[in-house]
Amino acid sequence: MASTRSVLSTRVLLTCAAIGVATGILGGIAGWITVPLLAGAPVVYGLVLGVHVLPGIIAQEALRLPWVALLAHVLAALVSSAIAPIYVMQFLGTAVLFGGIQEVVAAVVRYRSWAPWRFFISAVIIGLIVATAVFFAAHLGALPVWAQILYLAISVLGPVAWTAVGLAVGAGLRRAGVVRSTR
Repeated sequence: MASTRSVLSTRVLLTCAAIGVATGILGGIAGWITVPLLAGAPVVYGLVLGVHVLPGIIAQEALRLPWVALLAHVLAALVSSAIAPIYVMQFLGTAVLFGGIQEVVAAVVRYRSWAPWRFFISAVIIGLIVATAVFFAAHLGALPVWAQILYLAISVLGPVAWTAVGLAVGAGLRRAGVVRSTR
């Protein structure tokens, strides 16, 4: 009987778990500062929410395999939920949405292109979706027009900035040899 190797080997699962724990801690902290931030300085919320792109970006950049973004996101959501349990459903929803978008963008190029532009496309898509959803959910239309424009710009640029951070971390993991060949 021929043996079939799973793409999600033990090494891949453990790497995604480590990424999920590290980024989940950041996500839990982001969860706790959400309400005070929306009450005091809602225009900068996109910078905080953008931290949630990290699990998938780091996992995809480091491992360059299918499904690792979604897996790392779900694991990060579980860790975030342990830190800020009142946001369990938001963390899980964000994990599926963000990880799903990152996987779809990677799938469109058949998991063959790992160039930075591909990651930034998913970041802009996530930024636009989140900016629109939070704009209406938090009633940011009541803000002055300049604040609305600033909010929208920061909400799109937040995930883009965190994507750049995630790419740097993922590339650093590869260069350091932390992530050896997974194929």
